Amino acid sequence: MRIKGITKRNKKNLKAAASLVGIILLIVGSNLFLQLTQNEFSFELAFKFAFSWHTEKFFLGCLVLLLVYGLFTSALGSILFGSFLYLFLIIGIGTANFLKMKYRMEPIYPDDLKMITEFGLIKDLVNGPLFVLFILLITASLGILGFSFYRSLRKSRRQQFVRLGIFLSSLLALIYVSNFNDPKNLLRQAYNRSALWIPYSQKMNYYNTGFMGGFLYNLRVDPMEKPKDYSKERIEQIVDKYTKQAAALNGSDEKPNIIYVMNESFSDPARLNGIEISGGDPLADYRTVAEDTYSGQMLSQNYGGGTANIEFEALTGFSMELFNAQMTTPYTMLIPKMETIPSLVSLTKKQGYQTTAIHPYNTSMYKRKDVYDIFGFDHFLDEETMTHTSTIEDNPYISDEAAYREVLDRLKKQKHPQFIHLVTMQTHMPYNGKYEELQFHAEGLNSSSLDNYFQDIAYASQALRLFIEAVDQLPKRTIVVFWGDHLPGIYSDELQSKNEKMTLHETEFLIHDNKNELSNKEKQNVITSPFYFGPTVFEQAGLKSSGFYQLLLAMQKKIPAFESGMYYKNGAWSQEQPFTKRERLIYEEYQLIQYDITTGEQYSRNQKFFTVEE
Repeated sequence: MRIKGITKRNKKNLKAAASLVGIILLIVGSNLFLQLTQNEFSFELAFKFAFSWHTEKFFLGCLVLLLVYGLFTSALGSILFGSFLYLFLIIGIGTANFLKMKYRMEPIYPDDLKMITEFGLIKDLVNGPLFVLFILLITASLGILGFSFYRSLRKSRRQQFVRLGIFLSSLLALIYVSNFNDPKNLLRQAYNRSALWIPYSQKMNYYNTGFMGGFLYNLRVDPMEKPKDYSKERIEQIVDKYTKQAAALNGSDEKPNIIYVMNESFSDPARLNGIEISGGDPLADYRTVAEDTYSGQMLSQNYGGGTANIEFEALTGFSMELFNAQMTTPYTMLIPKMETIPSLVSLTKKQGYQTTAIHPYNTSMYKRKDVYDIFGFDHFLDEETMTHTSTIEDNPYISDEAAYREVLDRLKKQKHPQFIHLVTMQTHMPYNGKYEELQFHAEGLNSSSLDNYFQDIAYASQALRLFIEAVDQLPKRTIVVFWGDHLPGIYSDELQSKNEKMTLHETEFLIHDNKNELSNKEKQNVITSPFYFGPTVFEQAGLKSSGFYQLLLAMQKKIPAFESGMYYKNGAWSQEQPFTKRERLIYEEYQLIQYDITTGEQYSRNQKFFTVEE
């Protein structure tokens, strides 16, 4: 009897030991998989990171993954089914990270996980087999979740107490982990022992601290650090200074239509070293417009993506460069938490404008429906509510031509002055297979995606020219601001290496006035940032300005364009802030105002810093 009892106990212990070893291998293996997706599936780099260069940080990441695993298994009441669900999550996150690194040269962030419900966009971005795999993983996860939870209800009371204890312990520990950016957080302090954080480059951050370290670093954080001299009195000084400047201007009371057109991935490939295009110039139509008006290049924060961030800058006048590095997407991380935010929308509305946003895609992308409500747009037209929804050949997205027709309809029918903000989709990736006949080809590169992209921007260029011609026929003064949000993420690493960083972040922009009354209409090759568009339009059109716009114009004269690690001044680029004492003062005034609105007490908003004196 004794030998029998010992044998049973040994079997039980062996089973427990095997389960423990299996869990350890699963946790370590899952962290290695995430690291592989960060390192282009280089086993050498991933293993060196884990077991040679950054072992401490790697196992700190494993500890966090163990908490996630504990939460799953206890919630489902099953090690087996919890392991499956955990594995599906890791595969999904890792795959998304690999694809984002491939196309946008940046890793996945915690806030990106909210995009998991964007089935339409995911289907457009990935090929058939990957999308099918994604759907299968989601379906399997839901099936496992339901079946395992139902099955777990039959466990004994003792097992339920153990399960509840593990669940609550894991949950509370993960809540604590979610405050990773609190300097007092013990996990953050453990990382700080050996971590080299790179706030200005999240790609390097993930590379230096591992996928888990970089992911944790991008958990919730205040939008901006509090400037040392932030106070109500200091904000009042800034408001008074620039509001007086605005009031002293003899701006016109005219209220022309203002049209913003943010064109998806519109850029000039001919500006890149290593690109030769046969078949003509894809941007020939664009150039016929740009060469006769105020135009040049716009500095984009990102390469290959980041549309919503450029849109945020263009509408608000605030710069992404001033935010904490973890504030990666204000549209999903900041604005939904605000009741209102001052912008070109609120500025024009207070002057009697009717405001409309048009995006020929679904309303949930980047939470645009919620964000546009907070901005205060009167109307939001999407793919379901637009009248014109035609496409070109096999391109799945609504064409630019159709989107422009939507704009023209509103301009012709409305009696009030219009501010219309259009975000196009025609030139969105993926590019391969959009068009059967391709007029343009990338010589020597044998890239169908590039050839399709050239055709895409040629169609976009032609649609813009026709739109401008139609706008020129309107009786009411109408000003069009057109720009590309970023370069497409389809250029090879080899081709990228042949170009300066700034070149990969410069897109085309122009400002067109159908009455030909811009003050600097003869200036081309201008370098600017999107947060200067609003004040530039008001200055070029001779309209009354706000105090905030005067601050932006003062800064623009000193620093014409900047983003993190890219500063343009006196015709030259610098990676560091090359500011004089006077320039630093204006920059810090701007920083104080942005902090005041996005993080602080909004003193400047209450003092009407963002409105135009009637």
